[in-house]
Amino acid sequence: MRYVLILLLAGLGYLLFWPIPVAPVAYHPPENPGFTGDFAENRVLDKAEFVTLPDGQIGPEDLAVMPDGTVYTTSLAGNLYRIDGAVPELVDRLGGRPLGLKAGPDGALYIADSFRGVLRWTAPGKVETVVDRIDGAPVIYANQLDLGRDGTLYFSNSTDRFDPRTLGGTKPTSVMTVWEQSDTGYVARRTPDGRVEKIATGFVYTNGVALSPDEDFLLINETGRARVHRLWLKGEKAGQTEVFLENLPGYPDNLEAQGDGTYWLAFASPRVPAEALMPYPLLRKVVWRLGPKVRPAPIHRGMLIQFDGQGRILRTVQDPDGRLGITTGGKQVGEMFYVMTLDSPGYARMKAADLP
Repeated sequence: MRYVLILLLAGLGYLLFWPIPVAPVAYHPPENPGFTGDFAENRVLDKAEFVTLPDGQIGPEDLAVMPDGTVYTTSLAGNLYRIDGAVPELVDRLGGRPLGLKAGPDGALYIADSFRGVLRWTAPGKVETVVDRIDGAPVIYANQLDLGRDGTLYFSNSTDRFDPRTLGGTKPTSVMTVWEQSDTGYVARRTPDGRVEKIATGFVYTNGVALSPDEDFLLINETGRARVHRLWLKGEKAGQTEVFLENLPGYPDNLEAQGDGTYWLAFASPRVPAEALMPYPLLRKVVWRLGPKVRPAPIHRGMLIQFDGQGRILRTVQDPDGRLGITTGGKQVGEMFYVMTLDSPGYARMKAADLP
C-alpha cells in the first residue's frame, strides 16, 4: 500500500509540477458560433480534384500567381513547383520551410520561410534573403506576406516564443502558441529603402496578411483568437488597429486578396472543444503533461470563406469529411479555384464556375 501511495504522489507531482515548455495564461474565448448562418455546412469542395505532388512531397501551404499567369506552390521539404499545368512541375529546390508566397511588383517571387525569414526568388538557383532580422533579433517564424505596388513588403511573424526549427516544424509550434495564448506575434514592414520595422504587435499567432486594393489598410489573421484585424495604413486612422472579423468558427490561416476587393480566408481547423479549458491555465498545464495523445490538435475539416472589404461573408466552401486535410489557403486563378494544404500530399482544384 505504501508503494501505491508513493506512486500516486509521484504521479500527482508530475502532473502539477513537471517542467514544460508552455506557460499558459487565462483566456476567455467567446462562444463558438459553429457552422451556422453564413458558415452553414455545405459540400462544395466535394467537387474538387485532389492533385498529388510528385516524389511523395507534402505541404503545399500557399500559392502565388506571377504576372505572366504562372502559379507556384512549395512543399514541406522546400521544393518549388509550378502548378498551373495538368500536373505539378518541379522548378527548384529552395530548402527551409516556405509558407507564404507572393509575386512582387518587380516580377520576383517573395517567400515567407518559417526557418529563414523572407526570401526573394528570381530563377532556379537564384534566391536571396530579404529580411532575417528585425531590431537586432532573428525573425524566427515568418508566415505570410504581401507587397505594395511600390515594393513595400508586409509580413507576419507568428511568434517570438517558439522556434519551429527546434520544435519539429510549424504544426507543433502553432499548437503550442495557441495553447499557451502568448501574444508575441507581430506584423512588420520593409520599405523600398531597406528599412524594417514592426508596425503591429501583440497577436496570438499572427498568420495571413493581405493589402486592400487601395493599400489603405492591411488585414491580419490572428489564428489563436479566431479573428481578423484591420491595420490602417493611410488616412486619419493610420497606425490604428481594429477588429475586422471576430468570433469565427475556425482558426484562420492564410489570407489571399482576390484582386477585386474581396479576400479568401482558409481555416486550418474548426475551433476545438479544448477551448473550454482556456480560462484555466493550471488545467492546461496538466493536459500538456499528459502527452501528445490528449493535447489539442487541428481537426481535419476543410473550410474557406470569401468576404469583402466591409467584412460581409460572400461565400463559404467546405470539406466536412476532411478529405483535404488541413486547409491553409485558397484563390481563384482564371477558371480554376485552388485550395492549399498544410501537411497533405497535395492540393485541390476545381472549376471556379462550380463555386456557389
